[in-house]
Amino acid sequence: MKLKVIAFDADDTLWVNEPYFQNTERKFCSLLEDFLPEHDISKELFKVEVDNLPLYGYGIKGYILSMIEAALKISDNKIGIDTINIILQYGREMLNEPIELLDGVEHVLSTLKTDYRLVVATKGDLLDQERKLKKSGLAHYFHHIEIMSDKKEDDYIKLIKHLDINPEEFMMVGNSLKSDVMPVLNIGGYAIHVPYHTTWAHEHVETSLSHEKFMQADKLTDILSSVKG
Repeated sequence: MKLKVIAFDADDTLWVNEPYFQNTERKFCSLLEDFLPEHDISKELFKVEVDNLPLYGYGIKGYILSMIEAALKISDNKIGIDTINIILQYGREMLNEPIELLDGVEHVLSTLKTDYRLVVATKGDLLDQERKLKKSGLAHYFHHIEIMSDKKEDDYIKLIKHLDINPEEFMMVGNSLKSDVMPVLNIGGYAIHVPYHTTWAHEHVETSLSHEKFMQADKLTDILSSVKG
């Protein structure tokens, strides 16, 4: 490998994220339990979320709007302003959650920083992701921060052009095969999958990858042996 840049996903790669969404979803289901069983509420919320992605993108603010929309649909517009205020409060609580770094993050970044340009490449709301990065205390490790509306092949091509490198000089590290691995492999880059114990259903893919530029790691610190040899 002739790597110059190693990019890291943020949510559930550098710090905890998905458990906060799952905890909020459980509270949302309890809030509407008079209308539908929990499974059906979760199913309806997921459908609304995915339908809204082209409008709102990824992130907590879009999730709040999707919860309100789903609640109105599930209740046939019978919920009152008090319920909407509770949902808004759920969102505020999510936006104020502490940043919990995953094990080994700072060790990995400090080890790699001397030999490579490190980049954050993450989806989500610009303001929220900037807030999380600032609160994480990790910003000084990174040469560049890219907050992306999506993570498809064209999005990575744009990032690589901005970094003025070739695809074979780029490696992506993340917890999603769909967003962090497959698009990068398809454009000629390297990718390491570091699974997280819980992943949003929209990011889940049923596949077994075998590729000369793909590596699997059980935890983030394992990538050091793959990159440093």
